[in-house]
Amino acid sequence: MDAELDQLPRTSAEFYRDWRRCLKSGKDKYQLLLELGGEALGRIFQADLGFGLLGEFLVVLAENVRREDRDAVLQILRSLSGTKRFGLNVDLLSGPEQESSRGLFGKLQRASGDARMFPVGCGTDSETHLTDTSLQRETEERMLMELMKSYRVN
Repeated sequence: MDAELDQLPRTSAEFYRDWRRCLKSGKDKYQLLLELGGEALGRIFQADLGFGLLGEFLVVLAENVRREDRDAVLQILRSLSGTKRFGLNVDLLSGPEQESSRGLFGKLQRASGDARMFPVGCGTDSETHLTDTSLQRETEERMLMELMKSYRVN
């Protein structure tokens, strides 16, 4: 991430400043979102997620998401969906931002399918591990479907 960012933002004002001035590339912005994580982003934006920022987040996430970041991205999306006036922010997404949102959720769904195709487990505990993994995946899939409804992705 950009050297200008000495510490992670703790308030929405610090976040806006860093997002606009210090972070030039989508990869830097993506890295900031991951480093903060869903819990911190939810705290920073609990009162209000500024106009246009949700769309920017969706574009950055869609352009940079990696399979190994799936869980972190789901937590970010979940936290953002709990911010005040979230529904209004979704209503105000531009056409390209809506398209990015659909693309992001498509990638998250495909990442889930890839994980199911390659279950982890060997040895005597593999059956128990596969059961635990399938329950975890089922929970994640349910959360993904709920998020798709919240973000109005068909």
